Amino acid sequence: MPSPARASGDDGGAAGPGALGAVEVLPGRVRAALLSGAGVVRERADAVFDPAAGAGAVDAALAEVAGLLAAGAPLGVGVAAAGVVDPGAGLVVEVNEAPALRGYPVARRLEALVGAPVRVEHRARVQVLGDRWFGPGRGRRSFASVSTGEVLGVGILYAGEVLAPPGGRSGAHMTVSASGRRCTCGRRGCWKTVATTRWLRERARALGLGGDVTLGALVAAPGEEAARLVGEYAENLVLGLATVQQLFACGLFVLHGEAREGGERFRALVEERLRADVLGGGEPVRVVVSEAAVDDVALLGAAGLVLSGR
Repeated sequence: MPSPARASGDDGGAAGPGALGAVEVLPGRVRAALLSGAGVVRERADAVFDPAAGAGAVDAALAEVAGLLAAGAPLGVGVAAAGVVDPGAGLVVEVNEAPALRGYPVARRLEALVGAPVRVEHRARVQVLGDRWFGPGRGRRSFASVSTGEVLGVGILYAGEVLAPPGGRSGAHMTVSASGRRCTCGRRGCWKTVATTRWLRERARALGLGGDVTLGALVAAPGEEAARLVGEYAENLVLGLATVQQLFACGLFVLHGEAREGGERFRALVEERLRADVLGGGEPVRVVVSEAAVDDVALLGAAGLVLSGR
């Protein structure tokens, strides 16, 4: 079996006593890391599998990265998984793009390989725990953590608990336009149809701004056309965020992913439009952009899942 891709943190040290194990399970890929109790990633491992294969392919990928985790003797392992999950049973219920993960007992498999307790949660929801323990949400009992870019989703901490009802999803498929475009789920007008990188590129192409642009490039581009598109993108993102705020009064929204490319200008646009769209009362809504590296967001959330369970 080939060795997994493996790297040490910048300081080169092992995680040491009190280490936290973190795993991200994606269609065709498994990422693992050992983190310190302060949320510093010390070592990483990476393995791939055929998402169209059987469960044995996932078993092999987990086995490749489990050595790193077992060697660190972590307090526990948190799993941030794509798709629909059953945290109580420790299962990945279904991932549309990866039949190999359907009904996969990831917690049981990892516990046998690592010898530590394992907890599982949806990757978009669990990232709020990364922000709670290691990021801008420290000290708060209610706030929202938002994935932006190719993937869209919201994790909500409410009164100190992650909102994670059985069968619940990340919000990408909430309807924001009854007569909107057809979504990959088959319904119309889902939030993800107007507030992801795919929409941004398609809209930029239609406006003659190029079909492979980034949010950062559009923010920096001269001319009113690019500025209007950035504003429209911010408004589309707020369509979902305003609903979340109205329902749960989060107060704070931590943006991850593509929003980071937009810098202060995009952050301010989102905050301005969100404040204009929600009813008054409670604390003023704030929007911040996380400084965490994109590749670390889910891993930090998984590590936070371990701490939250102790």
